[in-house]
Amino acid sequence: MTLLRSTTLLPQTAKSGYQMITIANLERNTADDGVIVCHWRANKADGDYTASSYGTVSFTPDPTSPDFTPFADLTEAQVVGWVEAELDMVSLEANLDAQIESQKNPVTVAGTPW
Repeated sequence: MTLLRSTTLLPQTAKSGYQMITIANLERNTADDGVIVCHWRANKADGDYTASSYGTVSFTPDPTSPDFTPFADLTEAQVVGWVEAELDMVSLEANLDAQIESQKNPVTVAGTPW
């Protein structure tokens, strides 16, 4: 596994905010400080409407690889790049867009008539 990847964000448009992956937590091996699980969040906003998604990505670190980065030397941008490389970012954005659309135009509502 190559551990150095670039960070990309989906473009911001005039209609909506941008989607950004943030890192919620990392799990690592104590023996070699290799990251084995990354917990991430994706958020998107359109005016007053917001959507989010949470997930995990698993890795198999190779401390003998020349691309291996020790835990203490990782940056958030680097880990975001790993996550984005593993996710289907088009589907993720479509999911967030659908969440926002259902807030704007709900198909069901709750309440009582009295």
